[in-house]
Amino acid sequence: MNRISVDYSKELGKIKPMHCVNNGPACQSNDNREETNFYLYKDLGIPYARNHDAAFYAKYGLSHTVDVHSIFTDFDADPYDPASYDFTCTDDYVYMTEEAGTHQFYRFGSKIEHEVKKYGTVMPPDFKKWAVICEHIIRHYTEGWADGFRYDMQYWEIWNEPDLDADDATNKRCWSGTAKEFYELFRVTLEHLKTCFPHLKIGGPAVAKGALDDRWIRGWLESLGDVKPDFFSWHIYFDRIENMLGKAERMRALLDEYGLYDCESILNEWNYVRDDCWSGPWLRYAIEVRTGDGIKCSSYTAAGMLAAQNTSIDMLMLYDARPSSWCSLFKPYVNKQPLKSYYSLWMFNKLYRAGTQYACEISGEDIYAVAAADDNKKWLMLTNYNDNDDAEGKQVTLAFDSVKSNNGVRVELYKIDLEHSAELVRTESFDSESFECVIDLPLYHTYLVKIMNA
Repeated sequence: MNRISVDYSKELGKIKPMHCVNNGPACQSNDNREETNFYLYKDLGIPYARNHDAAFYAKYGLSHTVDVHSIFTDFDADPYDPASYDFTCTDDYVYMTEEAGTHQFYRFGSKIEHEVKKYGTVMPPDFKKWAVICEHIIRHYTEGWADGFRYDMQYWEIWNEPDLDADDATNKRCWSGTAKEFYELFRVTLEHLKTCFPHLKIGGPAVAKGALDDRWIRGWLESLGDVKPDFFSWHIYFDRIENMLGKAERMRALLDEYGLYDCESILNEWNYVRDDCWSGPWLRYAIEVRTGDGIKCSSYTAAGMLAAQNTSIDMLMLYDARPSSWCSLFKPYVNKQPLKSYYSLWMFNKLYRAGTQYACEISGEDIYAVAAADDNKKWLMLTNYNDNDDAEGKQVTLAFDSVKSNNGVRVELYKIDLEHSAELVRTESFDSESFECVIDLPLYHTYLVKIMNA
């Protein structure tokens, strides 16, 4: 029997920020916001947006945006002189993201570079000077330095995927040096920034691998010395939810082994990829899943967020909100048309804004669910996800307990499927504080249940 039993008398803690993303709204300050995806983006209530790969997108400023070498364009210049920095495009990008109610999660370093010549992923010639440059970028956005701002920007990440390619690779896409050279850059930068900003969260390094071979991560952890990062960021692209869950626990175990019990574990790139295949027919299939009718990807996205809530992951950041034909929440070139995955984040935001998670027992395979509530409303989000496209649909009994109300309750069900995009599809009323309702839950369908006073 497939059953979800929710008890609104048993609190489990806070709903974590699992609907974070990479990148902000596709809107510049001089745009008419009604003609962009600004308000759609804002409606998601995204807590944090990592700004990695912003330099690929014109609305963000292309190669003039975010990356350290794009802001500090001449490494021989004086890092203490405001005239050495070009903040213009990044200022606009950060402003629009903050205007949408989303805090920046700032990635130092560079976008990935697939080109035959590298510009931002080359090893800085002076690690301490590079750290000083990063210091002044932080001061610009949090302390008003160089005609800057005083944003509440807590998270600052050092580099992206330095482990993506081996030391002897001929085409290094994210870091031109060796692993040991990166360890030194990270240590020098972390030590400098923590001295300057002990109140901020400094971490990284957004590792790409480590699922089966943790030697690179161990080398990094052993190189840190007495200075410790506030967060550890890592990536995984997967098709089966258990792949993410397994890596999450391996990453947490590594941190704990090295005494980093308070270090946050942040998965800040994830999306659908079949069998870790980045070429050939399975890659084409994955792109179709993400950008086609979207129903499978919306369920995958929902399942990932719901499953991660009950793991050691502290924050989840989907790649990517940037409109593209690769990974996105929006159709490329048509910024006002969200894909189905958009609505999964919209649903999860209801849980996040409610704030408190409640006990939710699940009987049945491939069903993912989380319950939440505040003083006014109670919520349940659920989906049926299995990477096997031939998996069967289910009939599920939803059982609610301790739903206290003086005048009974009204229950509303919102659905994501091929025909519905988080639209109301069913309403019921109940007089008792304990009640049940039965729903059909076909493969890749997602529901949000809203319970309120009648």
